[in-house]
Amino acid sequence: MSVETIDYYNNNAESFVTSTEQLDMSALYAEFLPRVIAGGHILDAGCGSGRDAWHFKQQGFTVSAFDASNEMANIASQRLGQPVQTLTFEQLNEQNKYDGIWCCASLLHVARQQLPAVFTRLQQAMKPGAVLYLSFKYGDGEREVNGRRFTDMNEVQLAAVLSDVAGLILNKVWLTKDQRKERSDETWLNALMSKDTE
Repeated sequence: MSVETIDYYNNNAESFVTSTEQLDMSALYAEFLPRVIAGGHILDAGCGSGRDAWHFKQQGFTVSAFDASNEMANIASQRLGQPVQTLTFEQLNEQNKYDGIWCCASLLHVARQQLPAVFTRLQQAMKPGAVLYLSFKYGDGEREVNGRRFTDMNEVQLAAVLSDVAGLILNKVWLTKDQRKERSDETWLNALMSKDTE
């Protein structure tokens, strides 16, 4: 994850929280949470404000969270009432720990060439049979917008990235529209994966 992207979130944390705070995530939660064992341990990876992690906690799940931005991690920590690590995906180093990992609009800041290694780290952090949710802006390029670096993704490219990762099974891919009115023309690629039980 680029230093410039992290700086963007450190410098714009409050405005980003305000712009994403009230989004209705229920349809995505409904895809993910039934696949996580009741009371299981969920990692919100790239948690931003902690909005989603807070919801998972309210549903009775054990929650851990990290964000690359120290400012965002502090906001999430206050919301959750627990420590939130300042960490990048490239620094994740855990084994067989989580029943679910939630990567909502966070992996899109990882450079494409780094994605296979990051997916491998996520896979290693998952328990056998655990579920992984992720979302990318729909497209096929890498770009920079106002200091933030984005890796866009489509179905073909996601399959190509996963071909270099052992032990992850792609269960579902679907498209959704951005809920923010000013971005209603943007499409998101969503995917659910599970860790091989063998």
